Amino acid sequence: MTAERTSGLCPNCRKLISLDETKCPYCGLADPGSRRRRLFSSRGWGGVGDIVRIIFYANVVFYILSLLMNPRGMGMTMNPLTLLSPSEESLFLLGATGTVPIGHFHRWWTLITASFLHGGLLHIFFNMMALNQLGPFVASEFGAHRFAVIYVVTGVAGFALSFFAGVPFTIGASASICGLIGAILYFARSRGGYFGMAMYRQAMGWVVGLVLFGLLVPGINNWAHGGGLAAGIVAASLLGYEERQRETARHRILGNMCIYGVAALLAWTVFQAFSQLLHRAAYLP
Repeated sequence: MTAERTSGLCPNCRKLISLDETKCPYCGLADPGSRRRRLFSSRGWGGVGDIVRIIFYANVVFYILSLLMNPRGMGMTMNPLTLLSPSEESLFLLGATGTVPIGHFHRWWTLITASFLHGGLLHIFFNMMALNQLGPFVASEFGAHRFAVIYVVTGVAGFALSFFAGVPFTIGASASICGLIGAILYFARSRGGYFGMAMYRQAMGWVVGLVLFGLLVPGINNWAHGGGLAAGIVAASLLGYEERQRETARHRILGNMCIYGVAALLAWTVFQAFSQLLHRAAYLP
């Protein structure tokens, strides 16, 4: 028989405390050892590296699934822009968004799922490279749960704007990545000082690069980029960042809702997609 654990990490400040404390001696959180507090603590996925890796692997898994669903339809040309590109049917079934999936088929949940789909090897490579560069910084400065909220909400906002702008079919993590840039812009401007202004100039350089890239390269969803960027600034201003306010129970609840809600939605989407493929195969001669 093992003894009951009497120490652990405070769900708010993450410092080692006795679980029978009525108040955290470091941050003042009431009843830090309660089951409710620990349920919504950052254990499990809340590390700075954990949340970025979870999103990274989800994108990679969905890219591989989109290729495997229709291997004959993948792009095998010498053009690097279309190399290993999934078929439109696979992307549609796995949750691509736009006026066609939403307007004609009422697939509103694709405003979330589209952020985890990519149209080719270069597409996912550059987006995941950007995620690995920007994600750890935003997660560190805002906390893992606020990062999750920013990433999910800005992706939805970017694709919602592109839907109302009439974009017919769109995918990619870039709306959420632009949301991270927006969060960095707010953080840098709010923090000020030499570090803040240096970060602000660097983030503005990314924005200029995005604008030029969107103008020069055809097929770029500039509406999603702009919507994600603006939503990132707004979300960051509403949620705050670690230096000004540590993550609260509200932030952890919102972050858990985003992560577990999106995970459930992605699993359901995969189930629905393969169910439709199997149903169709059953009626083929």
